[in-house]
Amino acid sequence: MKIPADLDSRRSLGPAWGAWLDRLPRLAEDLLEEWQLSLDGSAMHGFVSLVLPVRTVAGRPAALKITFDGDDESEHEGLALQRWGGSGAVRLLCADPHRRALLLERLHPEDLTEVWDVEACEVVGGLYGRIHVPALPQLRTITSYVERWTGALQQMPRNAPIPRRLVEQATALARDFIADDASTGTLIHGDLHYENVLAGHEERWLVIDPKPMNGDPHYEPAPLLWNRWDELAGDIRAGVRRRFHAVLDSAGLEEDRARDWVVVRMVLNAHWSIEDAERDSRAPDADELQWITRCIAIAKAVQD
Repeated sequence: MKIPADLDSRRSLGPAWGAWLDRLPRLAEDLLEEWQLSLDGSAMHGFVSLVLPVRTVAGRPAALKITFDGDDESEHEGLALQRWGGSGAVRLLCADPHRRALLLERLHPEDLTEVWDVEACEVVGGLYGRIHVPALPQLRTITSYVERWTGALQQMPRNAPIPRRLVEQATALARDFIADDASTGTLIHGDLHYENVLAGHEERWLVIDPKPMNGDPHYEPAPLLWNRWDELAGDIRAGVRRRFHAVLDSAGLEEDRARDWVVVRMVLNAHWSIEDAERDSRAPDADELQWITRCIAIAKAVQD
């Protein structure tokens, strides 16, 4: 089996990636044989996973997904899908957690990227109500992540290209969330953007590719604001706010709490770009500065 070239390029990210990619062809072949699957199309991939269209021994179309075993964010993807049981999410048919392999129902390739952004946000808001169920005990808490991320945020140089008031605001909000019991208790997707909702067969739209956490539903909306950015040209503030309120209204979320999570997430995103540059002993490049500017614009837009 030939690994897609773009996925194989992940070798540059370190030896753990190289070792997994070396094992991947044999791992896929073993799973195809053990689960009695036949290939039914060209290999696809995400950033951390290989996806093979297959058919079961009964001829049912399905998708075999094998995820990089060093990606802790997707470690419990199978547990989340099992908990949802096909309600609002892609149906899990079989799982091998030790090999990070999932057999999923095969959905249509259509996603929400071609749907009017406000309507797409309303679709996602409606799906929140189906997938935000009591958290599973195995999941890491969002507060444990935020506590670690905020610690690094405090070390950011004062001359970094992020307004200091935003850094201080995000740090204070993050500390409040860490101390708040309402920040945990719910199974959240963690990365629910337009491309992670596909057209189903019996249902119109279904969630895929969770990065599940024990968290707060109000953490979820931010990716809907930073994706499909080019469509907001002309009046960024109005476009961001339009999307923000569309998802809040359809999901019944609290505006203040969702806004504060957006601020925290956008400042953290900007900070990580600065960290990447510092790690390479350089200043942020043009693409990174553009991303940092986008993060700041979103954090301001939801507050102004």
